[in-house]
Amino acid sequence: MVTAVYPGRFDPVTLGHVNIVQRAASMFQRVVAAVYDQPPEGHLFDTEERVALFTDAVTHLENVVVKPFSGLIVDFARQEQAKVLVRGIRAVTDFEAEFDMALMNSKMAPEIESVYLMASLEHLFVSGHRIREVAALGYDVGELVPPAVAVALKKQFGGKA
Repeated sequence: MVTAVYPGRFDPVTLGHVNIVQRAASMFQRVVAAVYDQPPEGHLFDTEERVALFTDAVTHLENVVVKPFSGLIVDFARQEQAKVLVRGIRAVTDFEAEFDMALMNSKMAPEIESVYLMASLEHLFVSGHRIREVAALGYDVGELVPPAVAVALKKQFGGKA
């Protein structure tokens, strides 16, 4: 059984993230969506909320679990007995950062492969940062995020999102 880990901040989880994890779930027997547990400063949702929102978004995927992690992703992947790290790429700028990260991860854990999935066309422009920004300014992001995330954003921004 091949386990893959799909790490990220997921603040908030978007339909682009869900698309990547769905595609990974069709390729690997088990996928762990790994939500980075970082200090709450500068984040819209705390780790517990991000895990809950992502879990709600993937209930239809039987082979996907969502867990928080801290520290090095390669250490978490080893703990989960994963052989693959899955990442999504939207543009050339993503590639540059991901390339550096893949090389470092390979140095630290040569037994773990990095696999990159290109974002679907309809999600190329979607990022957690952009979602937070436009939702805070009152744009309805309901077509870009899972339903529970849309509700949470409206609550977070006083009904504006």
